[in-house]
Amino acid sequence: MTRIWSIPGGVHPEENKSQSLQLPLGEIPLPRELVYPLSQHIGAPANAVVTVGDKVLGGQKIAEAKGMISAPIHASTSGTVVAIEDRVLPHPSGMSGPCIVIEADGEDHHVDYVGDENYLQLDRETLIERIRDAGITGMGGAGFPTAVKLNPRADQPIDTLIINGTECEPYITADDILMQTRADEIIKGTELLAHLLGNPDRVVIGIEDNKPAAIEAVGVAAKDSRVEVVSFPTKYPSGGEKQLIQILTGKEVPSGALPASIGIVLQNVGTTVAAYEAVRYGKPLIERITTVVGEALDTQRNIKVRLGTPIQHVLEHHGCHQNKVARLIMGGPMMGFALQESLVPVVKATNCVLVPSKQELPPAPPAQACIRCGMCAEACPASLLPQQMYWYTLAEDYDKLEAHNISDCIECGACSFVCPSNIPLVQYYRSAKGTMRQMAIDKEKSDRSRQRFEFRQERIAKAEAEKEAKRLARKKAAEEAKKKQEAAKASGETAPAGNTKADIVAAAMARAQAKPVSPEEQKAKLERAVISAQGRLDKLQTRLEEAEGEMKDKLAAQIKQAEVKLTEAQKKLDDFKPDAASNNSAPTADDPVAAAIARAQAKMTMAPDEKLRANIESLNKRLQKAEEKLSAAQAQGADTVTALQAGVDKLKEKIATAERELAELGPVASATAAPAEQDAASAAIERAKAKAAAQANMSPEQKLRDQLGAMGARISKAQDKLQQAQADGADTVDALQMGLDKLQAKQEKMREELRVLNPSAPELNDADNATGSTPTSEEAPQIQDAATAAIEKAKAKAAAQASMSPEEKLRDQIESLEKRLQKAQQRLAKAEAEDDDNIDAFRAGVEKTQAKLEQTRAQLENS
Repeated sequence: MTRIWSIPGGVHPEENKSQSLQLPLGEIPLPRELVYPLSQHIGAPANAVVTVGDKVLGGQKIAEAKGMISAPIHASTSGTVVAIEDRVLPHPSGMSGPCIVIEADGEDHHVDYVGDENYLQLDRETLIERIRDAGITGMGGAGFPTAVKLNPRADQPIDTLIINGTECEPYITADDILMQTRADEIIKGTELLAHLLGNPDRVVIGIEDNKPAAIEAVGVAAKDSRVEVVSFPTKYPSGGEKQLIQILTGKEVPSGALPASIGIVLQNVGTTVAAYEAVRYGKPLIERITTVVGEALDTQRNIKVRLGTPIQHVLEHHGCHQNKVARLIMGGPMMGFALQESLVPVVKATNCVLVPSKQELPPAPPAQACIRCGMCAEACPASLLPQQMYWYTLAEDYDKLEAHNISDCIECGACSFVCPSNIPLVQYYRSAKGTMRQMAIDKEKSDRSRQRFEFRQERIAKAEAEKEAKRLARKKAAEEAKKKQEAAKASGETAPAGNTKADIVAAAMARAQAKPVSPEEQKAKLERAVISAQGRLDKLQTRLEEAEGEMKDKLAAQIKQAEVKLTEAQKKLDDFKPDAASNNSAPTADDPVAAAIARAQAKMTMAPDEKLRANIESLNKRLQKAEEKLSAAQAQGADTVTALQAGVDKLKEKIATAERELAELGPVASATAAPAEQDAASAAIERAKAKAAAQANMSPEQKLRDQLGAMGARISKAQDKLQQAQADGADTVDALQMGLDKLQAKQEKMREELRVLNPSAPELNDADNATGSTPTSEEAPQIQDAATAAIEKAKAKAAAQASMSPEEKLRDQIESLEKRLQKAQQRLAKAEAEDDDNIDAFRAGVEKTQAKLEQTRAQLENS
């Protein structure tokens, strides 16, 4: 006779199993709409592989597994995908999650299932893959993916396979009716699982002794097999994974470990049959047996129901009386949870729908103070200390909770069942475990961030050390080269030619001196030097006006130096003689600007086809270097392979574009565009020369007037930006107003300086400042009046907005946005009529303005 071990704790609640066994296993019609949550199992939610509008068949995969700890989902009938959206999930929290919604077509067409009669002759990997593809998960507990359980690590040999037929929870008889009606398939499924686990030494089916019909049926089916059927005394929660292992083997699963660590795998009888159907007939998990029970129903029985069927549809076919319902429970009274609404669907782990009446399951009485009776500790099947865990949960002392092994709590509810103070202990433990899980996730993220920071600091320190080492090596090499030169000079010998830095610079200077430079280039260089010196002097003078204190003295010294350099540059330009330049046409080697100008001028004189060929040649050289770097990175397995590959692809795309443009250009090698480009560049240079010459000849008063003109232009732009920001209600109004005040203060300071230089000179008004020109005596009053009117208008608008209520400001913004939208729509219509290249940009502007207008209108409605 097989030995049976006892477990600590446990309780004997009223079983209430006979109500649902009075009728045979039944079925209900298909619902009009089925809902499939993407998270029906432990692990990552599945990923939808269908889209709205897709036609699907029964058994077709509609969501694929995401990672190893996950499971796919299949349609349980034919129909159309009408939505992929968040729906309320069958979860204790009542939260919502992504679901696939299918509208059934009523025809119930299925895909062609491909099975194998000789499935035991298939290799193990193929069988496990079929079980994984069928979406099989644990159907008696938390829904752990079955394929993962059947594939333990190589260092965990399995010597015992246990099939769980205990079903210790009150009211639930889904496994009982399954064992009575499909005992043969349970035995075949058990042999299949044993085959996948390498035929362990012991294969046993455990059933509580309150199921005599199931024990007899399974015993008859297992008569000629190696499967052992064991019955044992009824006690809740004998059906817990660790508790059943201890009852049948006497072994205890260590804290925090899995049964596979002690050589045991446990599966539910429903899971066993589903795995058998998957490999024998190719049928995925699309239906299950569910107990529908409770005194609020006219009919209490077990039914075979399609996954995704709304609970409301189940209740309608069992005569539910809503006025009698105490609460709607998914699962049993001990470990089940109340549903917030009846529209949630049947999922893979839905073994029972309990609809008790108010007399059958009255509301729990209010909790009272703990009297420290110790009954909860006596009832705990995991040998924990529920009372202490309760106090630590109230105190949020998670370290003590972890020390008291709260993670080993199976949330069976035995402690709450026996508590004379009616304290909902399990709810406290669930809350604490959820908080601890989130804390562990946060700590893991924090640790990863810290490791990344430390690695970055180490990398930076390493780079700095390498940089310092290279610097010291260069310094040492320079010192040794200097010593060699001094030694050679002292001995009167010629220093040997080497590859020192000084030699490289000397060779470069020699090459540069060998190149002839025309007198025009020499003169252009001197003119650029004058312009540069004048520009630096102007910038320093502007900064001096804004500076205060010690900085003002420093800038004054810099201005003197800049004036000296400007004088020297002007003198060199004045003394320049083209003849002398032609006799000594060698330029200095330290003029990279002249070289750049020469290259630009040469490029401007090139024909379009020559430019494209030169560009293609340059791109090909860059491509060759990029491919060399990519090959080296691929050989070293570097992290930069992806970035280098993207660079190579981009260069190839540029080359193809340039070659296409060259082909489109054809044989025409027009150089007519070059003179035009050269003329434009020459005109720009001439304008710059004229401005520099004009500034060089200006008196201090004229320079100040010119600066006032530029300042007026800046003030005008600043006022425009401020008005636009005020109209849009932007957050930058204060900053723009501050900037405008600062510019106006600078302008007033310049005017004071102008009055000091020439007390009789008329002050410039804002219109003059905007153009930078001095108006005539006839124009001045008109311009001044226009500018004054614009300023007064802006001031009036700002004052009006300052006194507006928030609602009035929003209305003003809406009016401004409507005008902007009208103008933007007109520009877009014109662009579309003219087939403008900027249509997309205009359309984006219209959409952006519309969005902003709608947002402002919504703010007005909510205000």
